[in-house]
Amino acid sequence: MSYKHLLVAVAPTPESHQLVARAVSIVKPVDGSITLITLASDPELYNQLAAPMMENLRELMLEETHLFLQSLKEQAGYPIHDTVIATGELSEHILNICGKTPIDLVVCGNHNQSFFSKVTCSAKRVVQSCSVDVLLVSL
Repeated sequence: MSYKHLLVAVAPTPESHQLVARAVSIVKPVDGSITLITLASDPELYNQLAAPMMENLRELMLEETHLFLQSLKEQAGYPIHDTVIATGELSEHILNICGKTPIDLVVCGNHNQSFFSKVTCSAKRVVQSCSVDVLLVSL
């Protein structure tokens, strides 16, 4: 079976380059497309006094996420069709995208760091609820 439309869950870590490289190796022979999805870091608001400072931090973190995705796209060696920055529960966004677009494979990393632990938990829900294949890549 060949996969033509991949959704790849990435995080601002060096391991994400491995996930993108794996996705490229899958879609390149069939001239397929890749969409990257990541979670935006959202600093918690501890009290109302800190809210103005947190808003600036939130903007900075979002800009860093955009820069990281741009770096992944530039280093992929293959055109990346789209990027998505999500907040909240990753699995909900993955399922939503799979329901609205012709995704036929979701690629997630399996790693012990906090983000990838969330991805692994999300991947369980995606595997149970999604009608497309899911590839967990050992990092």
